[in-house]
Amino acid sequence: MAPGQTTQTDRTQTDQTEHRYVLTLGCPDRTGIVARISTFLTDVGGWITEAAYHSDEETGWFFTRQAIRADSVSSTAEELRARFAAEVAAELGPETDWRLTDSREIKSAVLLVSKESHCLIDLLGRAHRGELPAAIRAVVGNHRELEDLTARFGIPFHHVPFAGERKAEAFAEVGRIVEGYQPDAVVLARFMQILPPQLCDAWSGRAINIHHSFLPSFIGARPYHQAFARGVKLIGATCHYVTADLDAGPIIEQDVIRVDHSDSVADMVRQGRDIETLVLSRGLRWHLEDRVLVHGRKTVVFT
Repeated sequence: MAPGQTTQTDRTQTDQTEHRYVLTLGCPDRTGIVARISTFLTDVGGWITEAAYHSDEETGWFFTRQAIRADSVSSTAEELRARFAAEVAAELGPETDWRLTDSREIKSAVLLVSKESHCLIDLLGRAHRGELPAAIRAVVGNHRELEDLTARFGIPFHHVPFAGERKAEAFAEVGRIVEGYQPDAVVLARFMQILPPQLCDAWSGRAINIHHSFLPSFIGARPYHQAFARGVKLIGATCHYVTADLDAGPIIEQDVIRVDHSDSVADMVRQGRDIETLVLSRGLRWHLEDRVLVHGRKTVVFT
């Protein structure tokens, strides 16, 4: 499938989603910000369907997410962006970080995989059912084990082997493939390779990873076996943005489930896969719905 080609999933998602404009903003906190944004939305005739705010006392930063019915205003998204930039963002100052998105502009994701299938199957299924606000444009794998599975959903699979000493060349190829689709999200769906700093920078704020909650206690191979040997009682997963600091990027979502002495290693692995799929799908959805605002190493997630 060529980049930009519309699929049935795209059309279903568009049909099922109320047409909205979503405004997200972060800036140094001060009095009058909410009033200024509200006045702007009133002036353009905006019918607000969601409004969320957070004032962070530690950093002195203000965050908001506003969703309005697109049919309540006569302006296009591009016209609203230009007007907001001139009338509000300029007034709030140069540090203001904001964006306005149109829900009819279908977002896209590219998935990176290795051999484990549980996260891939879950995301492909959700996208196929129209449950993700995006189209999955391609899957890139460093092994071929998941190629046939991907093909069943009519999605291109790109195999990039990482054998031998060609890791730098392989990552360069992965980068070229991914950027060819210009995705809004690059999902490491159990991709068992560490992204080099140049890709972390290129995909900053777009690359999303999932990992089990045993870090940093149980590092390396067979973490569930290590946890079982230590009698761990909680299994969890963390979905986060990828940075050059391994598994230390801004956290989007986390969750846990309980285990006990009667659970075998196989039971723990199975339950770990379950929690990984749930946490990754939540985190990806919130990212695609513009519900995640990043400031430094922290996130504000308006769910």
